[in-house]
Amino acid sequence: MGLASGMESTKDNHNNVVITSDGIPLKKKLAKSLFQSRLRAFGLVAPLLLLILFAFVIPILIFLSRGVYNNTFERHMINLTPLISSWDSNSEPTEAMFEALVLDLKAGKKSKKIGKVATRVNRELSGTRSLFTSSARKAKKLKAPFKDSLIKANKKWDNLEVWRAMKLTSISVTPAFLASALDMKYNADGTFERKPEERRIHLQLFLRTLEISLIVVLAGLFLGYPIAYLLASLPVRTSNLLLILVLLPFWTSLLVRTTAWIAMLQGQGVLNDLSVVFGLATDEDRFSLIYNKTGTLISMTHILLPFMILPLYSVMKTIPPSYVRAAKSMGATNWTAFWRIYFPQTIPGIGAGGILVFILAISFYITPALIGGQDGTMISNFIDFHMRKTLNWSLAAAMGGVLLVLVLFLYWIYDRVVGIDNMKLG
Repeated sequence: MGLASGMESTKDNHNNVVITSDGIPLKKKLAKSLFQSRLRAFGLVAPLLLLILFAFVIPILIFLSRGVYNNTFERHMINLTPLISSWDSNSEPTEAMFEALVLDLKAGKKSKKIGKVATRVNRELSGTRSLFTSSARKAKKLKAPFKDSLIKANKKWDNLEVWRAMKLTSISVTPAFLASALDMKYNADGTFERKPEERRIHLQLFLRTLEISLIVVLAGLFLGYPIAYLLASLPVRTSNLLLILVLLPFWTSLLVRTTAWIAMLQGQGVLNDLSVVFGLATDEDRFSLIYNKTGTLISMTHILLPFMILPLYSVMKTIPPSYVRAAKSMGATNWTAFWRIYFPQTIPGIGAGGILVFILAISFYITPALIGGQDGTMISNFIDFHMRKTLNWSLAAAMGGVLLVLVLFLYWIYDRVVGIDNMKLG
């Protein structure tokens, strides 16, 4: 039997198997050829996959793991950890526990690692860092009975709260940081309780971040939809020129654009001067547009507006104008033709632009840091604060993990309501 590819083959009349000229079944040879083509394709993308894996996926997973894993205490307090792990957290610490503590204080002072242990315990119970460092300096002079010696060196060692804090930090895999990210406290007995009201700041920040992101999406849609419609309706030459203006901000650094907004929004800035000129405000009573939520919303909407316009424009460009003309020819008004015919076809672009802007907005950092002030601070700014200032990477990782779960949950809701398959970029 002759093949279209020019390869000679024969057909086995007994088994109905097509055999190629070299004696190999055609089905097997085609499968081998398909496997080789897939292998070549994988070889072409393998460098990119490895780059994404080692430069993006693995570092993120390692960082997020810090939100539930911290072995600082277990690694440096090797004598005390097994004893305090089995302690019931209510009875008085035993002499063996005090002796193990003294041995670990001596070793920590010698290895200069006691500061890390002290910092770790201090995050569970404020004020214990100096207790560890001062006791470590006196550890060489402490003798049996070690309980009396330690309490004599510092009375805080007789406080059960200190030992409960050490029990908490001795657990390497712990939900304590995730609980703290949600304004909860994980106790030594395994229970959870809400933090005092004056210390509940993280949930408020998550809600504020979500609020700002949603407002930016709605503002971007309100401003971007008419612009995209205009670009899609104009002749190609004119729309291409205007499209350059939409893309122009991408040629400027984000930091430069944010700094420009500081000059625009400040008390003596351009917007306030224009408000005074047009009589919207007096020179003595200018608007407060910076270092608050208002300034954050204005600047973020401007910076993220192109990410809403481009998906909308790419979808609108594919909608035939004849649909609207046909609706008008059948008696529909301009509004009816737009709302019943044109608008439903742009929903995939709205979905694409909305989810793109939302994901970018919820993780925004530079603009809220420079313009937001106290009222415009977002959760990303607090993650950075714990990463660079307090060096509490575990809490920062926990907050990042909560933010990731929140984004994935909202993405799942979006998929259920709108449908990812309905999202189009053109």
